Amino acid sequence: MKHARIRYQGEVHAVTVEADNAVRLADGRLLGEHEVEWLPPAAGTMFALGLNYADHAAELAFKAPTEPLAFIKSKGTYTGHNQVTWRPDNVAYMHYECELVAVIGKPARNVKREDALAYLAGYTVCNDYAIRDYLENYYRPNLRVKNRDATTPVGPWIVDAADVADPSQLKLRTWVNGELKQEGTTADMIFDIPYLIEYFSSFMTLQPGDMIATGTPEGLADVVPGDEVVVEVEGVGRLVNRIVSEAEFFANRARV
Repeated sequence: MKHARIRYQGEVHAVTVEADNAVRLADGRLLGEHEVEWLPPAAGTMFALGLNYADHAAELAFKAPTEPLAFIKSKGTYTGHNQVTWRPDNVAYMHYECELVAVIGKPARNVKREDALAYLAGYTVCNDYAIRDYLENYYRPNLRVKNRDATTPVGPWIVDAADVADPSQLKLRTWVNGELKQEGTTADMIFDIPYLIEYFSSFMTLQPGDMIATGTPEGLADVVPGDEVVVEVEGVGRLVNRIVSEAEFFANRARV
């Protein structure tokens, strides 16, 4: 089953998703994908992984890490399916990152690898945009690279964990304006989801709604205002986002 959060007629609803991405409200009404505003399906802390695919590390001329390289994304960075993201003025390179996201379903502390998947609510997708101009060190991205307002599309929904038979065997793809730009598989993760749950829960308690964004494979490219970027994880979801200029984004926000 797929679970989503949407806004309709000014109210936020927790919904189930049916055929053709239609959503079912609690009162039984069925609404089409483009009749609603899609919100991020989870709103906890996001723990994001850097260089978690060997091919991506090689693409950037880095050695594969021997321990997870993790950073935290603030809730203000999240945006939803079919929403917009902005490219700052006067930057040279902004790229997408298609990622499988594991969503925690119950408090997890000192979880063993063999039990880890039992702590998941399910899986979603994110596009972890980055501004390469601001990057000082790939091993520890600074805040301007990864923590800007509305620059991490998440969604469209959470797929129940039981409905994804093997999260380590899923294809990831990114299209820009309909052209396939990135393709990989979660089989190439350096640190898989059970390992990451064990790792994070060994020193902190993961809470329901927290997310682990598991990194991206090779195949990055620059994106500019006007581009439509679609990221997809096999069996989980297809997440659509459009790039606008900094001026357009903040002008529209001021009108809301």
